[in-house]
Amino acid sequence: MSDEATQTLPLDAWHRDKGARMVPFAGYSMPIQYEGIMAEHQWTRENAGLFDVSHMGQLQLKGESAAEALERIVPGDISALKPGKMRYSLLLAEDGGILDDMMITNSGQHLYIVVNGAVKHQDIAYMRAQLPESIELVHMEDQALLALQGPKAAEALARLDIAGLEIGWSGPDDLYFMDAAPCLWGEVPLGISRSGYTGEDGFEISVPAEHVTALADALCEQPEVKPIGLGARDSLRLEAGLPLYGHDLDSAIDPVQGNLTFAISKARREEGGFHGAERILAALENGPDKKRVGFTVEGRMPVREGAPIFAGDAEIGVITSGGFAPTIGAPIAMGFVAADYAALGTQLEAEVRGKRVPIIVSKMPFVPNGYRRKGKS
Repeated sequence: MSDEATQTLPLDAWHRDKGARMVPFAGYSMPIQYEGIMAEHQWTRENAGLFDVSHMGQLQLKGESAAEALERIVPGDISALKPGKMRYSLLLAEDGGILDDMMITNSGQHLYIVVNGAVKHQDIAYMRAQLPESIELVHMEDQALLALQGPKAAEALARLDIAGLEIGWSGPDDLYFMDAAPCLWGEVPLGISRSGYTGEDGFEISVPAEHVTALADALCEQPEVKPIGLGARDSLRLEAGLPLYGHDLDSAIDPVQGNLTFAISKARREEGGFHGAERILAALENGPDKKRVGFTVEGRMPVREGAPIFAGDAEIGVITSGGFAPTIGAPIAMGFVAADYAALGTQLEAEVRGKRVPIIVSKMPFVPNGYRRKGKS
């Protein structure tokens, strides 16, 4: 995609002023790095990184029985989601293939949904076609989205004097992983959730686009916070074993093949009633034909997306994400293999530029997550 074809984010000038190297991604010009991917990755692991994820689609679903209507096209138990709680889910094609992955929050007044930037317009069109006319779908085009990630994210965010609109909010530590709350920063309304896609503790903050520069400045004034680019976001999510839609997931993959069975709620497994339920529930019972797995890599040569995977002379899978893992100090990858080769410890090979590189099916996440869960230190 040419630079001329890309859109700019509300923080475009801010990124450039900070020295970001900008690249086209998901139809937008976005920062891939500032100081360097390795340094930014490590800073986020030890402190707090600020990521601009305003390319993501932010949606509101309004109307009576909106949750029940949405359950036709996602496998999660959305109607049981309590106000202030959020859930990872999957937008399903009629045959059960994954059209996107998403975060769904019950705001108390409506459902708030975040979808991937590269496919947000397709998602919106599909959802409008699938949902009853009585359900209103709002694309929040005037909102920006920031992700503050890392072990010191809460400490930094607490200094901004953000007031909660809900009784009992006294600061970021009132939220645990997958909690959300409406807040005010002065007179600026914010939607804050304790979530993110780096494997670290942190927050996502929805903010009116006209105020995002001021908020980004206020956050980066905190000594724990630096702006971080897409490069480190990708290496962090890979270490966390998190799939990237369009690479590790697509419409040909169902949730069982994608190793995302946790997104199929117990109640939905029993009652079905969602797109592709027959296919998906059969795969749950009988096992998938292939499965997304993680790999450690022998040696220093990274194995990248598209590399074929072999068991002896038989080609049995493909790498879908791969690269050097700064925290581990070695290459890692994820990809799909035939189900017979998906067991932990299975030794296989990936082909890189005509050479075979030994890989081993390994547990994900590769780096333990830092989520702040209730009841756990």
